[in-house]
Amino acid sequence: MTTSKEVLRRADAEDVELVRVVFVNNSGVPRGRVVDRESLPTALTDGANVTHAMQSFNALDRLAPEGRFGPAGEVRVVPDPETFTVLPYDDRAALMLADLRDLDGEPWAAGPRAQLRRYLEELGAEGYAPELAYESEFYYTRTEDGESVPLDDSTCFSTDGMRRTHDVVLDTVDALKDQGMGLSAYYPEYGPGQQELVIDHATGVAAADDYVRFAETVRAVAADHGIDATFRPKPFPELPGTGCHIHLSLWREGENVLHDPDADGPYPLSAAGRHFVGGLVEHAPALVAVTAPTVESYDRLAPGMWSSAYTCWGEDNREAAIRVPSASRSAPAATTRVEFKPADNTANPYLVQLALVAAGMDGIERELDPGEPLNRDPTTLDESARAARGIERLPSTLADALDALADDDVLRSAMGEALFGSYLEVKRSEWAMSTDDDGEWESDYLDRAF
Repeated sequence: MTTSKEVLRRADAEDVELVRVVFVNNSGVPRGRVVDRESLPTALTDGANVTHAMQSFNALDRLAPEGRFGPAGEVRVVPDPETFTVLPYDDRAALMLADLRDLDGEPWAAGPRAQLRRYLEELGAEGYAPELAYESEFYYTRTEDGESVPLDDSTCFSTDGMRRTHDVVLDTVDALKDQGMGLSAYYPEYGPGQQELVIDHATGVAAADDYVRFAETVRAVAADHGIDATFRPKPFPELPGTGCHIHLSLWREGENVLHDPDADGPYPLSAAGRHFVGGLVEHAPALVAVTAPTVESYDRLAPGMWSSAYTCWGEDNREAAIRVPSASRSAPAATTRVEFKPADNTANPYLVQLALVAAGMDGIERELDPGEPLNRDPTTLDESARAARGIERLPSTLADALDALADDDVLRSAMGEALFGSYLEVKRSEWAMSTDDDGEWESDYLDRAF
């Protein structure tokens, strides 16, 4: 365990002057305070003050009009010494992920990272620990005639795309490894200039922390190369959308709960694994309010987009909301997992993990049966065939998804009332501020945040 004294020693050894103390609020935007080396000991002990209204700020950078956290009141942003990371892309700078704490020093009930930690500690008391990888896509872009356009016109998985982005990707991978994050996968994605770059999985809160550092690194290194990186779900209406698929396994006493050691074939999902999938399927309409949390997210979640639009699961089915990937023949126990596909990079990674694990655990506790896997595009089934299998269309707007979330008692309980209620307030304010009387939405403001 890293202590505050070790952080101070390392800051001195690395000649760090400025430390970014970062949290992610209900909007999904990383925010925080900067402290200098002289102020770092106090920040490590007491945190840095911030208005609690930050938790009622939305992605438009406006206060939710009816949000419960207004201008009167403060919390403390308290850095976690375990997350101290010297930044390879900014001189004499470091970053620490932080929890929000109340004025008594207790974890704030509306703080996403603290609430995830609380939930995982309760789960850990039963022996469970989730492992996750946030499989992120993004576009490299440039400016042409005042407009943002894809960096190149390369095709999916092409070596041409690899060559064109080699320098910036290489520098990004180096910067990630300098921060302790290994490369799991990289390739040019479906859209021109679109990339998929995935770091290694991690356990619990650390996985979400790594995702925040990953996204910060991608943007920073791109800027150093004179280009931009956008994580918006649908930055170019005519091009493929951008997701952040969540790969998840569940461990107990060193064993992968989702894996059946006696199963044959490439999909050795255990009975508990099927129940976990059952929980994800049942809660999927509410889950997307957390995993696809902006108005633009629903331009991407449409049939035929490989982003999933229906409440179904399948084996290596990239049109299913929950995909069970084929396990590695040499390490099936380590690689048996589920992938939740209707997710994107505008989500708060701490809330994503909290919601997905809670939904899956509800499936295990109630022994929910997800039915037989669907190994075809659900749009090729007629409505009666989908209905017979219990397959429904996912919400097609953020407003509909938020209504489903508001009715989900399992996710409400997992998040806690303060976090759950404030999240709904923030996201409903985004819907109201983004749409006109006809329900048409505008989302260019996402350029500022993602």
